[in-house]
Amino acid sequence: MKKTIFIALLMIFSLGASTAFAGKSDLKSKSDKSTVLTKSENNLSALEVNRLTTRVEEIRDMDKTNMTVSEKRELRKESRSIKENVRRDGGGYIYIGGGTLLLILLIILLL
Repeated sequence: MKKTIFIALLMIFSLGASTAFAGKSDLKSKSDKSTVLTKSENNLSALEVNRLTTRVEEIRDMDKTNMTVSEKRELRKESRSIKENVRRDGGGYIYIGGGTLLLILLIILLL
């Protein structure tokens, strides 16, 4: 009995370690559909995040029909940089894969 519990815990920790060291290229893969997000500490203050999100909403709501191509490009670059800044500094998340989550739930239910 102790050996099976040890093997099960070893499997949980080994499967969880692969997602802990995932890089940015893995975030856009097709397997993100079964991902659970957990909030971690926030590096940006709530006021800064609120200000940046309102700026993105302002850019989204602008009338871009009379703008030149270069102005539209600048707005796209600005909104991408704001989103990346908020995602990097303000939105710290820990990604837990669907298989790992299922395995953890099964172990909890069995014990």
